[in-house]
Amino acid sequence: MTGNDGQEDLRGTRVGIADVRRLEDTVAELRALDYRYGGGACRAAVEARLPAAVALLDGVTKTVVLARLCTAVADLYNLAGWTSFDQDRPAAALAAFRRALEFAGQAGNDDLQANIHYRTGRLHLHYGAVDAALAEFERGRDAALLAHSKLAQAILSANQAWAYAKKADVGGALTYLRRAREEFAEAADREPSPWAEFFGPTDLAAMIGTVHAELAQVVDIRHGRDGIPALTEAIAGYGRGMTRSRSLTLIWLATVHALDGDLDVASAVGEEAIELAAALRSPRTRQRLHSLATAARRFSGNADAQDIADRVDVLRHSGQ
Repeated sequence: MTGNDGQEDLRGTRVGIADVRRLEDTVAELRALDYRYGGGACRAAVEARLPAAVALLDGVTKTVVLARLCTAVADLYNLAGWTSFDQDRPAAALAAFRRALEFAGQAGNDDLQANIHYRTGRLHLHYGAVDAALAEFERGRDAALLAHSKLAQAILSANQAWAYAKKADVGGALTYLRRAREEFAEAADREPSPWAEFFGPTDLAAMIGTVHAELAQVVDIRHGRDGIPALTEAIAGYGRGMTRSRSLTLIWLATVHALDGDLDVASAVGEEAIELAAALRSPRTRQRLHSLATAARRFSGNADAQDIADRVDVLRHSGQ
């Protein structure tokens, strides 16, 4: 039987582990598109697969298959939330994250619940709701502790550090960064889950640089200088499959140089960041360029600074 969207309708049939593997593979393929091209490249495809994925649950007869299928469905909703967030659709993202938590709870998967709370917190952080973000990160930490997942704990600690940096709490930010490094080191001998495997040494370096860059904006530029080596390391580590992460990290590096008045370097780095952002289907990435434009405008009489601000304005108002 085939549904209206052309996908096979398996309701009423026996669903086995092979069906679950196909769904897991689909989620992995769609997540790769999101990383490389932005949420707009796959959000519609993710959402189109949700009804059929949920319908699979009606055909499960074995408990072990049900738990794994609930995890796969939860992760599909988790990806739906992330791609909606990347498309500047926060209400749709939060609704998807709520559904993801429901299915992850049914699966008894604490590690995935930790990841969903992390992603929900990142949404709040992006829109300036720092206390709401910290609350989500704390819920995520509780789940990560239940899962005995040091990698999940490291992800949450790094993002807690970012939240405290946004609050201009230098001590809190640096304390959580130190904790993230320690937890990441302890996770080295464990295979990462599909939803958390993005967080390797490169992403840890990016988060270290991000926290320092945030502190440079709200506390003192010297923090940004401290973060330049980590940002540079992360940019070198991101391959073609992580275009959005590379663009976001380039934005931070250009912003730090602009804040420090190193405008020729800021212009060169910013040029690549803007080009990548323009190619991505990711309004979230273009919104993050605001920090770069703001830093550049501090030097209104400088041609490089004016060029950066003008190019950001053109891109952010292009409607792409």
